[in-house]
Amino acid sequence: MSQNTPELRQLIIARLQTVIDPETGADVWRMRLVEDLDVDEGGRVSYGFRPSSPLCPIAVPLSLAIQDVIRQTPGVTGQQIEVRDFVQADLLTELLNRLEE
Repeated sequence: MSQNTPELRQLIIARLQTVIDPETGADVWRMRLVEDLDVDEGGRVSYGFRPSSPLCPIAVPLSLAIQDVIRQTPGVTGQQIEVRDFVQADLLTELLNRLEE
């Protein structure tokens, strides 16, 4: 499925709005937990994930849910995530990006 970058970005945002933080009842896009969302011409997505706190107890399941909805978006060919401001951000970033290899 071929989509131009702005359309694919909007579709990804719509999908991110379905990922709900169970602690707040708000979606991860509205909470601004996903930052710097970029989609290149080939459908590769890069973004940052900033949990609501450095010790957020649901950072791992939320990041996996975000990764899943992006992966399942038609037109996405791959993704690169960077976890920010989390106690084990580097480790979680590495593990999540390994899932995409």
